[in-house]
Amino acid sequence: MLDITRIREEGDKVRAGMEKKNQDPKTVDKFLRADEDWRAKTAAFDQLKAEQNALSRELSAGQSEDLLSKAQLLKKRLADLEAAQEDLKKKRDDALSRIPNIPFEDVPVGKDESGNKVVREVGKKPEFDFAPKDYLTLGEALGIINVKKAAEVSGSRFGYILRDAALLEFALVQLAFDTLVSKGFIPAVPPVMIKPKVYEGMGRLAADQKDERYFLPADDMYLVGSSEHTMGPIHMNEVLEEESLPRRYVSFSTCFRKEAGSYGKDTKGILRVHQFDKVEMFSFAHPEKSEEEHKFLLSCQEEMMQKLELPYRIVEICTGDMGWTDARQFDVETWLPGQGTYRETNSCSNTTEFQSRGVNIKYKTKDAAGEPKKALVHMLNATGFAIGRMLIAIIENNQQKDGTIRVPKVLQAYLHKEVIGNA
Repeated sequence: MLDITRIREEGDKVRAGMEKKNQDPKTVDKFLRADEDWRAKTAAFDQLKAEQNALSRELSAGQSEDLLSKAQLLKKRLADLEAAQEDLKKKRDDALSRIPNIPFEDVPVGKDESGNKVVREVGKKPEFDFAPKDYLTLGEALGIINVKKAAEVSGSRFGYILRDAALLEFALVQLAFDTLVSKGFIPAVPPVMIKPKVYEGMGRLAADQKDERYFLPADDMYLVGSSEHTMGPIHMNEVLEEESLPRRYVSFSTCFRKEAGSYGKDTKGILRVHQFDKVEMFSFAHPEKSEEEHKFLLSCQEEMMQKLELPYRIVEICTGDMGWTDARQFDVETWLPGQGTYRETNSCSNTTEFQSRGVNIKYKTKDAAGEPKKALVHMLNATGFAIGRMLIAIIENNQQKDGTIRVPKVLQAYLHKEVIGNA
C-alpha cells in the first residue's frame, strides 16, 4: 500500500501519479474523505473512552443511579462510534487498496505499451538460409511439446513439455542457480499457496489483479502467480539488520495465472499459459540503494541472456503499461525469428516500500540525531527465467534447416548433447 501520510500531504502528486498509470485520481479524494471522517470518529471515540475510564474510577469509589445511567449511555455511544469507525475504516482501506504505487518522476509517460522506451539492443539476430519456423511447429515435429493432448487432459492454455525440452528446462534452472548463487543469492523453493491477507499485503489482489488469481475457497488460499508473491513475505513482520542489506534470493516455483485479460491472444502453444515454471530473483534493499539494486538485477538478467547467446533488447516500461506495485519497471524482450518480432521474456521491477509496508518488513537504522529507529526496506523482483518463454526463444533462435535445434553452448554440459533432434 502507499504511505497514508504521503497521500494526506502530497495529494496532488499522488493524483498525478495515478493519472499517469491510467487510474482514476478521484480515488484519492474518496480516500481522503473517508480518512478525515475516520480520524474524527477515532478522536471522538478516544475522548469518550477517556470519559468512561474516569467514570469507572468514580463508580469504584461509590455507585449512584446517576453514575450508572451515565455509564450505560457512554457504553451505547461507544458501541455506536466503534461501529461507525469500523465502517469508515473499511471504506478508507478499500480506497487505499485502489491506489497503486506511484512511478518515479523520470519514468516515461505513456498510455499503453506504445509509450515504452527501447533502451538498448544486444546481440545479433540469427540469419537463416531457409524460412524460419515458429517454436510450436518445431516442437510438435520433434515431440518435445504437446499442447493437443494437454488440451484433452486439462483444457486450453496448458502444455506437456517432453523429452529434451524437459531436460532443457532443468538445465535453464541449474544455469540460473549456478550463476546467481555464486553472486550471493540465497537459493529457495517457496510455497505456491498464499493466504488472502498476505496476498493483499503484497498488493497482488488490488484492482483487476484478482481476476488473474486462482482461489481455493475450501482452503481460503490462493495459488501464486509468481514465486515473488511468496518470497516477498519471507521476512514478514521482521526487522532486518541494516548491514544485511541487500538480501537477495533466487527461487524456483510453478506459477498459476488465469490470463483473464488475454482472451484471443496467444491461445495456441506455451507462450501464455495457466501453469508455468519460473526462476525468480528477489531483493530486500536499503531505500537509498534500491535504484542501484534495480540496475544490478537487470545486469544479472542480461548476463544470463548473453550466456545463452540470445538477441534481446531492454525496454523501459512507461507509466501506463507498468505493474500496479511498480515505481520503475524494465522488460527484457527476446527476438523470436519464427514470429519475426520481439516478445517479453523477463521483467525487472522496483516496488520501493509499497509491498514492504503491506507485509511489514523493516530494517534497523538511525535518525539524523543518531538515535535508533526502524524504517521500511525497499523490495525488488526480477525474472531469472520464465521457462516456457525461454524454451520458445531457444528453439526459434537455434533451429536448423533439418528441423533440429542446436543446444546453446552454455547448456550443453547440462544436457550432454549439442543438438535436439528426432533420435
